[in-house]
Amino acid sequence: MTKNGSVCELETQILIAGDLDLIEKCELGTLKKDLSEIERMLKALIKSLKNKPLAQTDHPYYIVNK
Repeated sequence: MTKNGSVCELETQILIAGDLDLIEKCELGTLKKDLSEIERMLKALIKSLKNKPLAQTDHPYYIVNK
């Protein structure tokens, strides 16, 4: 899934930045917590959208070709 790929990519970049001392060690914990929270919110959003039926009038193709 793209969302997991994006989260993992950002986590990797944060870890590399920490290894290169581009981010202070005390900030790494905060960034990891923030990333976990964003991942949780993203999962919840995707779940809610999967469970919501798309109304025909909300579909971009329907609006453009109306």
